[in-house]
Amino acid sequence: MFDWVRRTWAAAVIAAMVAAVTAFGALAQDAITLNGAGSSFDNPLFSKAFAEYTKTNPAVRVNYQSVGSGAGIKQLTQKTVDFGATDAPMTDEQMQAAGGPDAIVHIPVTLGAVAITYNVPGLDKPLDLDGPTLTDIFLGTITNWNDPKIAALNQGVTLPDLPIAIVHRSDGSGTTNIFTTYLASVSSDWKDKVGVGLSVNWPVGIGGKGSEGVSGQVKQLPGGVGYVELAYATQNKLAVANVKNSAGSFVAPSAAGATACADAAAKSMPADLRVMIAGCTGDDAAIYPISGFSWVVLYTEQSDAARGKALVGVLDWLIHDGQQYGADLDYAPLPAPVVDLAAAKLRTVTANGQPLLTGSPAAATSAS
Repeated sequence: MFDWVRRTWAAAVIAAMVAAVTAFGALAQDAITLNGAGSSFDNPLFSKAFAEYTKTNPAVRVNYQSVGSGAGIKQLTQKTVDFGATDAPMTDEQMQAAGGPDAIVHIPVTLGAVAITYNVPGLDKPLDLDGPTLTDIFLGTITNWNDPKIAALNQGVTLPDLPIAIVHRSDGSGTTNIFTTYLASVSSDWKDKVGVGLSVNWPVGIGGKGSEGVSGQVKQLPGGVGYVELAYATQNKLAVANVKNSAGSFVAPSAAGATACADAAAKSMPADLRVMIAGCTGDDAAIYPISGFSWVVLYTEQSDAARGKALVGVLDWLIHDGQQYGADLDYAPLPAPVVDLAAAKLRTVTANGQPLLTGSPAAATSAS
């Protein structure tokens, strides 16, 4: 009797194991791995958020390669990835190369602030700077830290007689695009003489590769000044300046300040959501004006319905519940109006002409 029970129990266990392995195999066979590439700025957020998504949605995995915004756009255009990620919206020329103005959808997925970092010995509090003064510094027309224009913004502060050493990015960068967009928004001289872009012909200064290169040069050069992503400045405990906003407040770079900037810009965002918000204006004293979006870009018409449905599902989650994973990584949450615009844009993505995102939007946890 005992042997019969034991054999029966063993057979049941084996059958259960076989069933589990079969089910796992079926799940693995049905699992979809989405491939993306692009922005290095997005990589820490994506690594965390996509891993969390797969915990509750094991049939969908995301493989993301941090290769830079330009490379991500190129791979999307070549259709070697399911989505790209970029800190600058695709240009009209890039959109045309990808199939035309309606071929690509831009989904803002996160926000960031660009910090002004400096090496000015002897200061016991952060410098206050405004747009015109920053422009003159990076144009090379203000050349010393005790210049009257800087002193006027920092009354009561003893500024050293020290030459200013400009440090800028030597590589193509979304951070540069945000910073130069800001300078162009406050200075027609900058707009006409230098312009805006992932890389520009800097009037003065030396180059550093990446935020690490810029901050390294600034640290080594007494009088150095440059610009880096907020997360990098925070994690490396760099001195950062307060920047005057349109409300007249001097504001330190912060996630909340970037969200306030995006909230102010949301009222006039274009239908395609391709907009640089640096230089944003408004009455909110919290606005930090050197801020910008990062986008996921994907084809409006998906060639594979199953993959497309998985992709829009991940992105819908990312702009709603996924926002919670950015705070500890110094990302700014999307304001609610931008979440609504992004969700509506996701609903235009189709396969065989049919919308892929159906049902109620994911529950929002972004800032209001």
